[in-house]
Amino acid sequence: MTLAPLNWELCRSFLAVMREGNLSRAARSLELTQPTLGRHIDEMEAALGVSLFTRSPQGLTPTDAAFELKPHAQAMASAAEALVRAASGGSDETRGTVRVTAPEVISTEVMPKILTAFHTKYPAVDIELVATNVTENLLQREADIAVRMVAPTQAALYARKLGPVGFGLYAHRSYIERCGMPRSIAELRDHTLIGFDRAAVAIQALRQLPSPLRREEFALRCDSATAQLAMARAGFGVGRGADFVARLDRDLVPILPGEYCVTVDMWVVMHEDARGTRRTRLMFDHLVASLLKLMAPTVKARRKS
Repeated sequence: MTLAPLNWELCRSFLAVMREGNLSRAARSLELTQPTLGRHIDEMEAALGVSLFTRSPQGLTPTDAAFELKPHAQAMASAAEALVRAASGGSDETRGTVRVTAPEVISTEVMPKILTAFHTKYPAVDIELVATNVTENLLQREADIAVRMVAPTQAALYARKLGPVGFGLYAHRSYIERCGMPRSIAELRDHTLIGFDRAAVAIQALRQLPSPLRREEFALRCDSATAQLAMARAGFGVGRGADFVARLDRDLVPILPGEYCVTVDMWVVMHEDARGTRRTRLMFDHLVASLLKLMAPTVKARRKS
């Protein structure tokens, strides 16, 4: 059996319904009418010979077939977006669009000044920033450049290792004035602690303390590093943060720096093919230079200690 080529608009409508779970909301998100969107879903089901959704008064429930097809449709969406970005400027021109992805806390705390400096120098380059802790797939061109805290494992990627990023414990000066400075791991247990909720990797990192902390010992549990940092700044308690990010706020005081430090390597990564595109290469070099400059003082401090 030979299937006819599938219209991309049908896949776009399919993804909108998967995202919204409702025809009317999905139609609004695509600026289509509800009957048009419903017709797209019917056409896609007929073309593929499968049922994608179960209809009910409460909305549309995806079938197993829909969940199986979703990643392939997402790959098509990423490819379409990459095509538009590639067409937005010539390979030797400093105009067009560059899509950058970075962890949430780096996107909010570090990227604003870095990207502002780039935009000031290259105003014709549009920037798309994806603030997420999810590792975007550069091979499927979900982003042009990624800042990562894990080493890339995929082939066909060009990566620059920036070096180790230290993670220490920090508290706001107001908290220290109110509750005192813990002088040991044992004393730390008597303080208000901020930690992760369900992020197993992060919890495991905290357990590298000489006296392991259990999840239940955190007075506030949250999986957002940005929210944890905000709570520490508010004086809620002692939380964990990247040294070079915490150093940007003079009111954040390091706690037990000689007894607790977890390090991970930071990388800047892009698709090998993107090296030939001037705007992407310029952004890559700018990110590397800017991040290295920010990391340098904390790396030196760790080496001295």
